[in-house]
Amino acid sequence: MRRLTHLAVFCLVAAVACAKKDTAANSTAADTTTPAAVAAPTPPPPAPLTLADVAGKWNMRAVPDSGDTTATTYVMTATADSTWTLQFPNGLKVPVKAMASGDSITVHAGPYASVRRKGMQVTTDGAFRRQGDRLTGTSTAHYKTTRPDSVLHLRVEGTKAP
Repeated sequence: MRRLTHLAVFCLVAAVACAKKDTAANSTAADTTTPAAVAAPTPPPPAPLTLADVAGKWNMRAVPDSGDTTATTYVMTATADSTWTLQFPNGLKVPVKAMASGDSITVHAGPYASVRRKGMQVTTDGAFRRQGDRLTGTSTAHYKTTRPDSVLHLRVEGTKAP
């Protein structure tokens, strides 16, 4: 009889232990089937920038990334087509080819007489993004020379002329 009692107690303990594990397993299973927190949808990308979006006159300022920090200023006339112009304070007017790509405008000018390095020819390539009423970006000047400093990187910023 004593063995029967021990067996009954053992079965009761085992049943209680199994019941707790089943409850834990059931709650875990329930947790995995509950809907997870839904992430906020990704905002749509901005609409592509067009040449017409930046048409007008822009007062531009280009400053080298390092070394000489003297700014080169010019007025960039942007149109809805791909032919733009740069007008420097000395009167030099340079045609520019512009292209819109995604959220950027890329430009190419030259070769033309450099206003930074007298007596040298330069070709420039740049990329701008519109930030409100400003254009910001970079430009790389390639000078026609055999000297080691034939490339100049500049930060460019411009505001729309009234």
